[in-house]
Amino acid sequence: MGSRLILASKSPRRYELLKQVGLDFEVIPSRVMEDIVQKESPQEHVIRLAEAKARDVASGYPDHWVVAADTIVYINRSILGKPKNREEAIEMLHRLSGQEHWVLTGLSVCHLEKRKSDKEAVQTAVKVKTLTPTEMEWYVQTGEPFDKAGGYAIQGVGSFMIESIRGSYTNVVGLPLCELIQMLNRLGAIIFPPPYPSPTSGGRGGGGRIAE
Repeated sequence: MGSRLILASKSPRRYELLKQVGLDFEVIPSRVMEDIVQKESPQEHVIRLAEAKARDVASGYPDHWVVAADTIVYINRSILGKPKNREEAIEMLHRLSGQEHWVLTGLSVCHLEKRKSDKEAVQTAVKVKTLTPTEMEWYVQTGEPFDKAGGYAIQGVGSFMIESIRGSYTNVVGLPLCELIQMLNRLGAIIFPPPYPSPTSGGRGGGGRIAE
Protein backbone atom coordinates (compact mmCIF):
# COMPACT_ATOMS: atom_id res chain seq x y z
CA MET A 1 0.00 0.00 0.00
CA GLY A 2 1.25 3.45 -0.89
CA SER A 3 0.05 5.53 2.03
CA ARG A 4 1.39 5.42 5.59
CA LEU A 5 -1.99 6.41 7.04
CA ILE A 6 -5.03 4.16 7.48
CA LEU A 7 -8.59 5.23 8.26
CA ALA A 8 -10.10 2.34 10.22
CA SER A 9 -13.66 3.12 9.16
CA LYS A 10 -15.99 2.37 6.26
CA SER A 11 -18.01 5.55 6.92
CA PRO A 12 -18.30 7.61 3.72
CA ARG A 13 -18.69 10.74 5.86
CA ARG A 14 -15.35 10.17 7.64
CA TYR A 15 -13.72 9.37 4.30
CA GLU A 16 -14.90 12.65 2.76
CA LEU A 17 -13.87 14.68 5.81
CA LEU A 18 -10.35 13.23 5.85
CA LYS A 19 -10.06 13.85 2.11
CA GLN A 20 -10.88 17.53 2.71
CA VAL A 21 -7.62 18.13 4.58
CA GLY A 22 -5.53 16.73 1.73
CA LEU A 23 -3.97 13.73 3.45
CA ASP A 24 -3.17 10.57 1.51
CA PHE A 25 -4.67 7.52 3.22
CA GLU A 26 -6.08 4.04 2.75
CA VAL A 27 -9.37 2.72 4.15
CA ILE A 28 -9.34 -0.54 6.14
CA PRO A 29 -12.46 -0.92 8.32
CA SER A 30 -12.06 -2.48 11.73
CA ARG A 31 -13.96 -5.64 12.76
CA VAL A 32 -14.76 -4.39 16.25
CA MET A 33 -18.38 -4.75 17.39
CA GLU A 34 -19.87 -1.56 18.86
CA ASP A 35 -21.10 -2.99 22.16
CA ILE A 36 -22.27 -1.14 25.26
CA VAL A 37 -20.73 -1.82 28.69
CA GLN A 38 -22.91 -1.22 31.74
CA LYS A 39 -21.99 1.76 33.99
CA GLU A 40 -19.63 3.10 31.33
CA SER A 41 -19.78 6.88 30.79
CA PRO A 42 -20.39 8.18 27.24
CA GLN A 43 -16.77 9.41 27.14
CA GLU A 44 -15.41 6.05 28.28
CA HIS A 45 -17.64 4.30 25.74
CA VAL A 46 -16.43 6.20 22.67
CA ILE A 47 -12.76 6.20 23.67
CA ARG A 48 -12.81 2.45 24.40
CA LEU A 49 -14.34 1.67 21.01
CA ALA A 50 -12.10 4.09 19.10
CA GLU A 51 -8.99 2.56 20.71
CA ALA A 52 -10.22 -0.98 20.01
CA LYS A 53 -10.87 -0.13 16.35
CA ALA A 54 -7.46 1.51 15.91
CA ARG A 55 -5.58 -1.39 17.51
CA ASP A 56 -7.58 -3.99 15.60
CA VAL A 57 -6.43 -2.56 12.27
CA ALA A 58 -2.94 -1.61 13.51
CA SER A 59 -2.29 -5.23 14.52
CA GLY A 60 -2.18 -6.08 10.82
CA TYR A 61 -0.27 -2.92 9.80
CA PRO A 62 2.10 -2.16 12.71
CA ASP A 63 4.25 0.18 10.56
CA HIS A 64 1.34 2.49 9.70
CA TRP A 65 -0.43 5.32 11.45
CA VAL A 66 -4.02 4.26 12.11
CA VAL A 67 -6.92 6.64 12.77
CA ALA A 68 -10.17 5.38 14.28
CA ALA A 69 -13.28 7.03 15.66
CA ASP A 70 -16.57 6.21 17.33
CA THR A 71 -19.46 8.67 17.41
CA ILE A 72 -22.60 8.61 19.54
CA VAL A 73 -25.54 10.92 20.18
CA TYR A 74 -26.78 11.17 23.74
CA ILE A 75 -29.55 13.06 25.49
CA ASN A 76 -30.69 12.94 29.13
CA ARG A 77 -27.96 10.35 29.86
CA SER A 78 -29.26 7.97 27.15
CA ILE A 79 -27.25 6.94 24.08
CA LEU A 80 -29.18 7.05 20.80
CA GLY A 81 -27.96 4.51 18.27
CA LYS A 82 -29.01 4.05 14.65
CA PRO A 83 -32.77 3.53 14.25
CA LYS A 84 -33.65 0.09 12.88
CA ASN A 85 -37.10 0.99 11.57
CA ARG A 86 -39.60 3.82 11.08
CA GLU A 87 -40.95 3.57 14.64
CA GLU A 88 -37.49 3.91 16.21
CA ALA A 89 -36.63 6.83 13.92
CA ILE A 90 -39.83 8.69 14.83
CA GLU A 91 -39.24 8.00 18.54
CA MET A 92 -35.70 9.42 18.33
CA LEU A 93 -36.90 12.54 16.54
CA HIS A 94 -39.53 13.05 19.25
CA ARG A 95 -36.81 12.88 21.90
CA LEU A 96 -34.57 15.35 20.04
CA SER A 97 -37.36 17.80 19.11
CA GLY A 98 -36.96 21.16 20.83
CA GLN A 99 -34.03 19.87 22.91
CA GLU A 100 -30.28 20.26 23.09
CA HIS A 101 -28.31 17.03 22.85
CA TRP A 102 -24.65 16.04 22.68
CA VAL A 103 -22.65 14.46 19.89
CA LEU A 104 -19.55 12.76 21.25
CA THR A 105 -16.70 11.28 19.22
CA GLY A 106 -13.89 9.16 20.56
CA LEU A 107 -10.73 9.67 18.52
CA SER A 108 -7.74 7.30 18.57
CA VAL A 109 -4.46 7.35 16.64
CA CYS A 110 -1.74 4.74 17.03
CA HIS A 111 1.47 3.45 15.44
CA LEU A 112 2.47 0.12 16.97
CA GLU A 113 6.07 -0.03 15.76
CA LYS A 114 6.80 3.48 17.00
CA ARG A 115 4.86 2.76 20.21
CA LYS A 116 3.02 6.04 19.82
CA SER A 117 -0.65 6.61 20.47
CA ASP A 118 -3.12 9.24 21.59
CA LYS A 119 -6.83 9.42 22.31
CA GLU A 120 -9.45 12.06 22.98
CA ALA A 121 -13.20 12.54 23.33
CA VAL A 122 -14.68 15.55 21.51
CA GLN A 123 -18.11 16.93 22.41
CA THR A 124 -20.49 19.18 20.50
CA ALA A 125 -23.84 20.50 21.73
CA VAL A 126 -26.60 20.50 19.10
CA LYS A 127 -30.02 22.18 19.45
CA VAL A 128 -32.89 20.77 17.38
CA LYS A 129 -35.87 22.96 16.59
CA THR A 130 -39.36 21.87 17.65
CA LEU A 131 -40.42 19.42 14.97
CA THR A 132 -44.00 18.91 13.80
CA PRO A 133 -45.35 15.37 13.27
CA THR A 134 -45.50 16.11 9.52
CA GLU A 135 -41.82 17.12 9.45
CA MET A 136 -40.83 13.96 11.31
CA GLU A 137 -42.78 11.71 8.94
CA TRP A 138 -41.41 13.48 5.88
CA TYR A 139 -37.82 13.24 7.13
CA VAL A 140 -38.11 9.54 7.95
CA GLN A 141 -39.52 8.90 4.47
CA THR A 142 -36.32 10.31 2.94
CA GLY A 143 -34.52 7.24 4.37
CA GLU A 144 -31.68 9.37 5.71
CA PRO A 145 -32.11 8.59 9.45
CA PHE A 146 -31.50 4.85 9.20
CA ASP A 147 -27.69 4.68 9.13
CA LYS A 148 -27.10 7.72 11.34
CA ALA A 149 -26.48 7.79 15.08
CA GLY A 150 -29.35 9.71 16.63
CA GLY A 151 -31.44 9.34 13.49
CA TYR A 152 -30.34 12.45 11.57
CA ALA A 153 -27.54 13.83 9.39
CA ILE A 154 -26.47 17.44 9.96
CA GLN A 155 -24.73 17.53 6.57
CA GLY A 156 -27.77 16.19 4.69
CA VAL A 157 -31.50 16.76 4.58
CA GLY A 158 -31.48 16.77 8.38
CA SER A 159 -29.78 20.18 8.36
CA PHE A 160 -33.26 21.76 8.25
CA MET A 161 -33.87 20.80 11.88
CA ILE A 162 -30.65 22.14 13.40
CA GLU A 163 -31.22 25.40 15.27
CA SER A 164 -27.69 25.85 16.61
CA ILE A 165 -24.46 24.05 17.49
CA ARG A 166 -21.78 24.74 20.11
CA GLY A 167 -18.47 23.14 19.24
CA SER A 168 -17.01 21.28 16.28
CA TYR A 169 -19.24 20.92 13.22
CA THR A 170 -17.10 18.14 11.71
CA ASN A 171 -17.46 16.25 14.98
CA VAL A 172 -21.22 16.09 14.39
CA VAL A 173 -20.59 14.74 10.90
CA GLY A 174 -18.37 12.02 12.39
CA LEU A 175 -14.71 13.09 12.52
CA PRO A 176 -13.46 16.17 14.44
CA LEU A 177 -10.83 17.41 11.99
CA CYS A 178 -9.31 20.18 14.12
CA GLU A 179 -8.62 17.79 17.00
CA LEU A 180 -7.43 15.02 14.66
CA ILE A 181 -4.85 17.20 12.91
CA GLN A 182 -3.64 18.49 16.28
CA MET A 183 -3.28 14.89 17.47
CA LEU A 184 -1.37 13.78 14.35
CA ASN A 185 0.89 16.82 14.69
CA ARG A 186 1.48 16.12 18.40
CA LEU A 187 2.49 12.53 17.63
CA GLY A 188 4.85 13.58 14.84
CA ALA A 189 2.73 11.80 12.25
CA ILE A 190 2.39 14.84 9.99
CA ILE A 191 5.23 16.68 8.27
CA PHE A 192 4.37 20.18 7.05
CA PRO A 193 6.57 21.41 4.18
CA PRO A 194 7.75 25.05 4.11
CA PRO A 195 5.08 27.37 2.67
CA TYR A 196 7.50 29.23 0.42
CA PRO A 197 9.85 27.98 -2.34
CA SER A 198 13.08 26.54 -0.99
CA PRO A 199 16.39 27.24 -2.78
CA THR A 200 16.60 23.61 -3.88
CA SER A 201 12.99 22.78 -4.77
CA GLY A 202 12.11 25.77 -6.89
CA GLY A 203 8.43 25.31 -6.00
CA ARG A 204 5.87 25.89 -3.30
CA GLY A 205 5.23 23.41 -0.55
CA GLY A 206 2.03 21.38 -0.73
CA GLY A 207 -0.20 20.07 2.04
CA GLY A 208 0.96 18.10 5.04
CA ARG A 209 2.24 14.60 4.47
CA ILE A 210 2.35 11.55 6.71
CA ALA A 211 5.67 10.73 8.35
CA GLU A 212 7.33 7.40 7.63
